[in-house]
Amino acid sequence: METTAKIGAFSIISCMASDNYRPNANTPLSLPNPNAISNLFHSHSNSRNPNSPSPPPAKRKQPAAGPSELRKAQDFLNRALQAQPPPPTSEINTALAAVKKSGNYGSTLSFFVKLQFSGVLPNFFTLKIAIICCCQLNRVDFGFSLLGVLFKRGKSPCVTTFTNLIRGLVLRDKIDEAMDLLDKLTRKSGIEPNVVTYGTIVNGLCKTGNISMAIRMVQIMEERGCKPNIVVYNTIIDGLCKGRMVGDAVNLLLEMSGKGIRPDVVTYTSLIYGLCNNGKWKEATGMLREMLDSGVSPNVRTFSVLVDALTKEGRGKEAKEVIGVMIKRGVDPNVYTYNTIMHGYCLQGRMDEAMRMLKTMVNRGLRPDVFSYNILIKGYCNKLELDEAMHLFQDMPQRGLKPDVITCNTILQGLFRIGRCAAAKKLFREMQKPGLLGGTHSYNIVLDGLCKNGHIGEAFSLFHMIESSSLDLDIVSYSVLIDASCKDKQIDNARELFTKLSSKGLHPDHTTYNMMIRGLCEEGLLDEACELFVEMKQNGCLPDGITYNTIIRGFFGQQKGYKAVAFLEEMVGRGFSPSASNFSSIIDLISTEGEDPSLQKLIRKFMPRIDMDL
Repeated sequence: METTAKIGAFSIISCMASDNYRPNANTPLSLPNPNAISNLFHSHSNSRNPNSPSPPPAKRKQPAAGPSELRKAQDFLNRALQAQPPPPTSEINTALAAVKKSGNYGSTLSFFVKLQFSGVLPNFFTLKIAIICCCQLNRVDFGFSLLGVLFKRGKSPCVTTFTNLIRGLVLRDKIDEAMDLLDKLTRKSGIEPNVVTYGTIVNGLCKTGNISMAIRMVQIMEERGCKPNIVVYNTIIDGLCKGRMVGDAVNLLLEMSGKGIRPDVVTYTSLIYGLCNNGKWKEATGMLREMLDSGVSPNVRTFSVLVDALTKEGRGKEAKEVIGVMIKRGVDPNVYTYNTIMHGYCLQGRMDEAMRMLKTMVNRGLRPDVFSYNILIKGYCNKLELDEAMHLFQDMPQRGLKPDVITCNTILQGLFRIGRCAAAKKLFREMQKPGLLGGTHSYNIVLDGLCKNGHIGEAFSLFHMIESSSLDLDIVSYSVLIDASCKDKQIDNARELFTKLSSKGLHPDHTTYNMMIRGLCEEGLLDEACELFVEMKQNGCLPDGITYNTIIRGFFGQQKGYKAVAFLEEMVGRGFSPSASNFSSIIDLISTEGEDPSLQKLIRKFMPRIDMDL
């Protein structure tokens, strides 16, 4: 696998690097000269294949309001609040639109409300701006309230207004409600959805993993005379690639091209990501060649995808060379690019190289973000090098960065892992400040850390304190203490915690059941363990390999081989394998009681190749 990935990585670089490369569909992939890496994309840098179509013109995004434009709009609105009579509503709308365009949705709504109290009567366009802001602020409910105002005034909302409400529902993961609104829009209102409306629905479906319905939505669009554009196809292709359905994504590319829609850099980047992520390096190389031959230039995202794929395959050297090529081609690596390669080094435990990459990022004038530090801190914590992790943690405020919940939880977990409980508890107290305590997850880290370091009493005290607060404990919280109680031979405490789960509205999962069954077996309470085994199945939580091996080990431990073998038969029938210790017990059982015909018959059902004369 590693050799394949290495060849694949070099092949990708080769197709972009070789001076002698000439596009030819029949030319087989070949291994490049590693020294040619600096010439990556050289054959495509200043020229385009004369036989390839001209790339479509890039769509220009409407620029956001600049600082001076925003300040002017805000000054105008502040004056409008005091003016008597107020300025024309059309001028107010222009200023509100400028504030909205800058992304200050909350500020826009604040002005909108204040203007009402100042006697400014909003018209259709004012309400439309306010609805957009509500949806962007994840308050689509307020957006629908404003829609009601429009209806009361006898105004008919336009397709843009409905599209923004649909987007608001999608942002809140209410895709079913969004589709209901689309259905009402087409059947009752007489307003025809446009490509942006359908595209918003498609985006929501893909984000929730409902790719098949997203593809069906494209068919509905076409049936209603609305042609999907490149954005809609890109959304589905990206969803397919992230869902590891890269073959379907490639087929959709062919379908899209057959309809005259040319793939752009977003299309190719998604496909290259999908192919690399599935280990299909040869196909990824071919897609990259097709991209270059079509005159589509890779952007920072494309390069970052390649860097990510290479680092995950352990090809750090090639990943750094790709960054070098980016710079030579005038595509500046961004923080995400460097974070990607640092993450790859950290996954491999190569912290010195990860830190060198951080310094390179800083030397190139880029400012590491909180995610950069989180990557490095987690890398050091995974290696149990907490001094280095704490140094980075303390360095963050000096760099103008505020550690977030992920940073604190990572350090907290690392300190407990190396037994520095006092330091962990001190950090936990500091995390009580607003914004630093990650809810139940942070508490679970502390409960687990205290238990694993032998401070079970302290863990129970914290547990009871949480119980009496407004914070809800989850199944992980209970499982941590059940596990600790079982390991500490306090089976009564574990049983009490387990029986409380239903009254708390919690349902034990495989982990919880396995912990409790193990505790009962270790205490010799096999009948109770069997009852829990049956209850587990009745509650729809089917036993897994750990469950079977645990209860089988319990029966072997009490010299009840026949009962153990019965469970073993059921386990193997469900496709699970015995653990090494249980396998050894089976061999011992065959050696001592192998002449028993009934035992031989039972064992032959699932171990037909064992020599019964052992």
